[in-house]
Amino acid sequence: MRTASTDPAPAAGRSSGRRTRVRIRAGAGGAVLLAALAAFALIRGNSGTSSSSDPDDRAQVARGSAVYAEACASCHGARLEGQADWRSPNPDGTYPAPPHDAGGHTWHHPDGLLLRYIRLGGAEALTGIPGVRSAMPGFSDTLADQDIRNVLAFIKAQWPDEMRAYQRAATENEG
Repeated sequence: MRTASTDPAPAAGRSSGRRTRVRIRAGAGGAVLLAALAAFALIRGNSGTSSSSDPDDRAQVARGSAVYAEACASCHGARLEGQADWRSPNPDGTYPAPPHDAGGHTWHHPDGLLLRYIRLGGAEALTGIPGVRSAMPGFSDTLADQDIRNVLAFIKAQWPDEMRAYQRAATENEG
C-alpha cells in the first residue's frame, strides 16, 4: 500500500502536495501583485491625477459650492464668470482670474493640473512656463484636499456634457 506522500497519482478530487504548494505560491504572488496595484492606485489618486471630483455626486457638489462661495467667488465670480479682460495681462504681468464656466478654459485641463494649481497657487504651479504669470494664491494651507476636490466637482457640474466629457478624457489621459 502506498502512502499519500509517495503516491504519484493522487486519488480523484485531491491534489498532490506539489500542486498545492504551487497554487499557494501563485496565490501569495497574486496577493502581493494586487496589493502593489492597490498601493499604486492610492498613490496616484493622492497625486491628483485620478478624479475623485465627481460632478454627478450631489453631496460633493453641494459641499464644493459652499467652499467655492467662501474661498473662490471673490476672484472668479459668484457665477464662475471670472474677472473682466481675463485674457489680457494686468500692469504687473499677472493675469486676472479666468472664468470657470463654459466661457473659460478650465475644462481644457486635466484634474491633476487643476488640483496642483489650486493647492500650490499659480506662481508655483506655472514654474518653468515662460510668459505666463499668475497672482492666484495657493490653498493647501487653508483648504483640505477633499475641499479642493469638492470645489472642482462643483465647477465641473456647471459645464455642458460635451465639455465634461472632454475634461474627463483629458484627466484619464494625464500622466
